[in-house]
Amino acid sequence: MTTPAFATPSADPSGAVTDRDETELATQIVAKLCHDFISPAGAMTSALDLMTDPDSADMHADALDLMQQSAAKLVALVRYARVAYGAATSNQNFSAAELQSTVTDLLSGGRATIDWQVPEGDYAKPHARILVNLAYVAVGALPTGGTATISARQEGGALILSTVSEGSRARLKPEAIEGLSGAELSDGLPGQWIQPHWLWRSVRGQGGTLKVTTDEGRVELVVTLPLATSG
Repeated sequence: MTTPAFATPSADPSGAVTDRDETELATQIVAKLCHDFISPAGAMTSALDLMTDPDSADMHADALDLMQQSAAKLVALVRYARVAYGAATSNQNFSAAELQSTVTDLLSGGRATIDWQVPEGDYAKPHARILVNLAYVAVGALPTGGTATISARQEGGALILSTVSEGSRARLKPEAIEGLSGAELSDGLPGQWIQPHWLWRSVRGQGGTLKVTTDEGRVELVVTLPLATSG
């Protein structure tokens, strides 16, 4: 059954954002970053321990390989975080090729395939931030594999960023649905909520709309943004 698309709502009836809201948002983002960074950082520490252990000489080659893979993962995470969470200054642009590399370096290697259909050109920082967050959520909707198609186009004076996740078990977790609708997290895992919610906040901050449609084996996200950014 298809779930009707929903448009971006306000966080509360007045639309006001309180200091408490901002503090909680920052806390959840930092918690997610720590969760993401700890795995490759821990693996690098383990690899160093093996390489400096004279009794593990036969494992030095494996340790070096682990070190290289973990370092690459950590660099990919930092590059992604710079775009996905960094200050959205409108005077900074990213090329489509740079954004593709940022997304694929972080998300490739899993079960999902990324089909990048974003036209060449430069994208302002606020638009780039929304695009990479969209890609993250789209790939996350394919826990057992499938294809996440990521595209962009200009239409009627607006920039349309969209993703289609197709796979046998394509779905959004309840926490992700709450985040994408602008709702606060109820019961569930904050780590599954914060990225979709941050995407919603980023879209709202640019005066755009976010629509989500789910069907059996398919999840579609469509963001409509004014071409002029608000910084």
